[in-house]
Amino acid sequence: MPELSPTTRARVAAALRAQRIETASWAYANSGTRFKVFAQEGVPRDPYEKVADAAVVHRFTGVAPTVALHIPWDRVNDYADLARHAKELGVGLGAINANVFQDDDFKLGSVTNPDPGIRRKAIDHLLECVDVMDATGSRDLKLWFSDGINYPGQDDVRARQDRLAEALRETYDRLGPQQRMLLEYKLFEPAFYATDVPDWGTAYAHCLQLGPKAQVVIDTGHHAPGTNIEFIVAILLRAGKLGGFDFNSRFYADDDLMVGAADPFQLFRIMHEIVLADALGPASGVAFMLDQCHNIEPKIPAVIRSVLNVQEATAKALLVDADALRAAQDAGDVLAANAALMDAYHTDVRPLLAELRADAGLDPDPMGAYARSGYFEKIRAERVGGQQAGWGA
Repeated sequence: MPELSPTTRARVAAALRAQRIETASWAYANSGTRFKVFAQEGVPRDPYEKVADAAVVHRFTGVAPTVALHIPWDRVNDYADLARHAKELGVGLGAINANVFQDDDFKLGSVTNPDPGIRRKAIDHLLECVDVMDATGSRDLKLWFSDGINYPGQDDVRARQDRLAEALRETYDRLGPQQRMLLEYKLFEPAFYATDVPDWGTAYAHCLQLGPKAQVVIDTGHHAPGTNIEFIVAILLRAGKLGGFDFNSRFYADDDLMVGAADPFQLFRIMHEIVLADALGPASGVAFMLDQCHNIEPKIPAVIRSVLNVQEATAKALLVDADALRAAQDAGDVLAANAALMDAYHTDVRPLLAELRADAGLDPDPMGAYARSGYFEKIRAERVGGQQAGWGA
């Protein structure tokens, strides 16, 4: 790594120390594809054990202080007690994710279903999730809808948008003054003819109509191949409507692999837009969340590796020579402008991150530290009996 000036090193270090990356409770549970869920030893059996695993990730990385919950997968009798448990372990409860896609009643849609009774059931669940937020102190309600249609003529496309708008409005009006609604979009699956929230434009239009507490969340796996995601990031930042990310990686569709696994350069380009907009720190309101399912790899090391991947992409983005880049852009020097990005991208930032961890009292090698900690051996021995948590539970 080239020698950094004291000013650059201090700037980069401060930004990286302020970064926060939220992990997902379901990442610690058993998961798989539509064909098979592969069980692993030591997997959590309840939300309390999921939170414990998330706390371990934060202990070794220092930048993952919250864990997102999924309702009803993480339903408990006392959410305040779960929040207390998290606090005792050194973490907090983050975004609350609603689930209106796994009930038989939602076969033809949830909040856009033509049956008003089913729509009511779906909206009541969204309101329940806000109740959970009140109990946990969570700021963000994250909404993803599988709603859509498979065949032309199956339902009225405009009517479904009206129903969606009504459901979002009722939920939005229930939010507290410090709470937000993050609306996610997805190109397809399981609705293959027309998905009701298929792209950032649809999500943005609804959020714009709702008001300032409604923001768009970008899942990096929810786009058509070749989509310029960093362009979407720039547009939403410019409009003040980027609420956060669900980071993962994909090869074909929504694979939910470790972030940066398929295209680390794309992750760098995304983080470059974030840095340009000075939107990296918590004060920006952009939430950096992982949304991943670790099917064949060990759960906790996979989450740690994902956090490190985001950190590395961020560090490279912070090393872009902004003055040189702007000068090349203003001069119309295409090659020099591209080189300013590529020089930063090709920098090995791992020594810098290791140094920052050591300065913070952390092991410079989180992956190695976890392997040496004995935590996996401990949970493998203790978590025997009961029902392992898994996709959908």
